[in-house]
Amino acid sequence: MNGKKIVIHLIFIVAAFVIQSSLFPLIPVLSASPNLLLILTFSFGFIEGREFGMFYGLVAGLFMDLFYSGPIGFYTLLFILMGYCNGICTQYYYEEYITLPLVLCVLNELAYGLYVYVFQFLFRGKIDFVYYFMKIMIPEIIFTLVATLLLYRLLLWYSRRLQEMEKRRDTTIV
Repeated sequence: MNGKKIVIHLIFIVAAFVIQSSLFPLIPVLSASPNLLLILTFSFGFIEGREFGMFYGLVAGLFMDLFYSGPIGFYTLLFILMGYCNGICTQYYYEEYITLPLVLCVLNELAYGLYVYVFQFLFRGKIDFVYYFMKIMIPEIIFTLVATLLLYRLLLWYSRRLQEMEKRRDTTIV
């Protein structure tokens, strides 16, 4: 990865974080908000591979850890694992199909919700999982799935465009 590509992707992460943490909570209609950092992590992990997914997971997880109080590494560990696992699925990647990214979105959002439930609620004695699942997890899964439908093709287009630019740059140097 070259420096320019890293800076562009860091801008993506910062923009997604700002929108997710500052703009979405101000919309009174939303009972939950889409997890844009999760979308970026699993999308680029799926499109670009394990290492890239882990990079996104590391940066996105650190943003979440620093903003939402708690132990450093709580979200980072989860996001790195998500980036890695979605990077493994790169071998099943076909540009035309949207089904696998949507399935990955739901699975990642379920893993995220269960992880947060177990370590932030269950360990504190709050055991009403049905309430948490129905009122928090399901709305967030739905909103994240809709956002994935809107953003995934754009992220895919951007990734392909960057790859084409890198190939052109490499051939003009030789």
